[in-house]
Amino acid sequence: MENTDKIEIEVCYALPAEQTVLPVKLDAGRTVEDAITQSGILKQHPEIDLKVNKVGVFGKLVPLGAPLQPGDRIEIYRPLIADPKESRRKKAEAEKKAAVDGEASGRPPRDAG
Repeated sequence: MENTDKIEIEVCYALPAEQTVLPVKLDAGRTVEDAITQSGILKQHPEIDLKVNKVGVFGKLVPLGAPLQPGDRIEIYRPLIADPKESRRKKAEAEKKAAVDGEASGRPPRDAG
């Protein structure tokens, strides 16, 4: 007997100034990739490349072949522009330099209020 149950999920993709959230109703037993394809989001956002972009369900990375559960929220992640570790290191260096510069000038550090 064929499974004709339907489940409802969401497919999401966020840009810095825009978020796309598409509800999708599909057959139970379908995969993350099936839902993304069926949602039409790849036509709305042709920059998405499923060979490059990672995907997740509720913030947890999953493979494209992962099965879906009713109510799942599929998230398509953009590639990182900067390495997070490198960004934190640069920020810490800048904060340290600002504190040293403040001491040399006799000004209190910025966060001392």
